Amino acid sequence: MSYGLPALIGLGLIMALVLVLPFSVRWVEEELEAFLLVMGCLAVSISRLWTGHLVMEALAEPIKISCAVLLFGFAFRRFRGTIANGVSKLSGRLGLPLFSFLLVVALGLASSVVTAIVAALVLVEAISALRLDRVTERSLVILACYSIGLGAALTPIGEPLSTIATARLAGPPHNADFFFLAKLLWPWLLPGMLVLGALAARESGGTVPRSKGLSQDAPEDAWTVFRRALKVYVFVAALVLLGRGLSPLVERWLIRMPASALYWANISSAALDNATLAAAELSPRMDIDRIRALLIALLVSGGMLIPGNIPNMISAQKLGIKSREWARAAVPLGLVMMTAYFFALQVAAR
Repeated sequence: MSYGLPALIGLGLIMALVLVLPFSVRWVEEELEAFLLVMGCLAVSISRLWTGHLVMEALAEPIKISCAVLLFGFAFRRFRGTIANGVSKLSGRLGLPLFSFLLVVALGLASSVVTAIVAALVLVEAISALRLDRVTERSLVILACYSIGLGAALTPIGEPLSTIATARLAGPPHNADFFFLAKLLWPWLLPGMLVLGALAARESGGTVPRSKGLSQDAPEDAWTVFRRALKVYVFVAALVLLGRGLSPLVERWLIRMPASALYWANISSAALDNATLAAAELSPRMDIDRIRALLIALLVSGGMLIPGNIPNMISAQKLGIKSREWARAAVPLGLVMMTAYFFALQVAAR
């Protein structure tokens, strides 16, 4: 299907609104799911791509991750006290450096199964139980959120980005299945998680004073768990529509952008949710090396600022970490990781 200039301009305007308004307008940030759903419907309408199959895909694709969020959310409510007690005992028995290493790496790996949201909630509980000084705990939170953001991408139920990526690449030529992202990314992401764990061990390896530290805002009730699962469902459904609606724009321009330029352009994921960018940018017409580089850029840069991914937003909100606090510690680390992955990808492509 060919598209005239007015349609492409309309899609470009939608993409600009999606990338800018969540970061600049508070109401949009608070009601992001509804906003993205409206934008997705508009994009599909402008592209004239409404089909029964697309509607069913938008309704069915979010089910797995939403059910996982709901199931593990209730399980977490049931065992949150046990988690807190276990953290206190393990950190005393293993010592803070080893415990911090295991916490960061284990949450990263587990997030692909229990979802990034539940992993972030466990992190909040663990940090609240440690009672270290604020600076040390903030560093541990940021390192763990980076690890969760990487690990959750290994399965479609881990986070919205991986759900959307698998859905966008499900057809020919990639035929992405449940383990597609794991096979594509694990040799790249596991070393990153281990390095983050080592940094956490070093951060807590000195004499760390015990103090009040960070603590979560309030325990969760059943309605909070239900509402979070519903918001995740709407969010993923909106991204399915948005990704399909913007596909003419992606295929016209983004897939022709040099791979290195697209990699560094995705540093915008620091300020914008990386799942939204994945929905807008991914195309089945991209080759596998380009897809890998795009996803790694989104995952790494998503840890730099609080709006970049779901674990950041949950942890910062519940532990009261301010945007400037987060940025001062997370941006330099993210830039180093982006650079290291960039050169590693360049070497692997040769």
